[in-house]
Amino acid sequence: MPLTITQVDAFTSRPFGGNPAAVCVLSRPADAAWMQHVAREMNLSETAFLVCRDDGAYDLRWFTPAVEVDLCGHATLASAHVLWESGYLADGSRAVFHTRSGRLSANQRNGWIEMDFPAEPDQPTAAPTALAAGLNADLVYVGRNRLDYLVEVGSEATLRSLAPDAQRLSGIDTRGIIVTALADAHGFDFVSRFFAPGTGIVEDPVTGSAHCCLGPYWQRRLGKADFTAWQASERGGLVRVVVRDDRVTLSGKAVTVIRGELVAGPDAL
Repeated sequence: MPLTITQVDAFTSRPFGGNPAAVCVLSRPADAAWMQHVAREMNLSETAFLVCRDDGAYDLRWFTPAVEVDLCGHATLASAHVLWESGYLADGSRAVFHTRSGRLSANQRNGWIEMDFPAEPDQPTAAPTALAAGLNADLVYVGRNRLDYLVEVGSEATLRSLAPDAQRLSGIDTRGIIVTALADAHGFDFVSRFFAPGTGIVEDPVTGSAHCCLGPYWQRRLGKADFTAWQASERGGLVRVVVRDDRVTLSGKAVTVIRGELVAGPDAL
């Protein structure tokens, strides 16, 4: 029987903005090889797969076209949006997910989706030789957490003008590279971009999980805990960030753009 697969633009209130993710709700667990094939077929930065548990929570896994990943914000946002929109969960109820990064949850609030994520603070580190060369920019700061490198550059203009060498960056042993700067535009605290050629994503349009690192970083830099952030990719996306001890609340909006049938189900292999 065909499965429904839904494509959602996350961290945006309009179609064709933010970051697209595919979401597939399964009746039973599927083989990882099949999920990887589907993610490669969808060719989006992430495809999410959900299975309902006996307690009403969902097991959630995320795949890029190349690998399974440990944490993904925009595909979690998209997953919660689909669960409410498609009637898997009642409007106003909490969505609870069990993932490779532990228990995550999402709530609806005033037209926004709020997600409770683990903070992923960085520690200062030496920059790999390929980092500055691959970004072709002067690096104000370099840090690293368990997932990514974090780089601050001198200005929003510098960040927006980056044209990274994906081949050089792909040789760095990391999930991805977060680049950030103070925002020039009124209404935003900081801007960012995210590059992950080593996991099959040259540039991710809007990266929720990167803000689990960006929030604590800018909390240290600016001495506050609430932020409005803009990810300055070509598509662009708005992320609200609140840092609370070892957790981060990420808020965004989502829009369904495609709903179709996945004919080649888990038994296709």
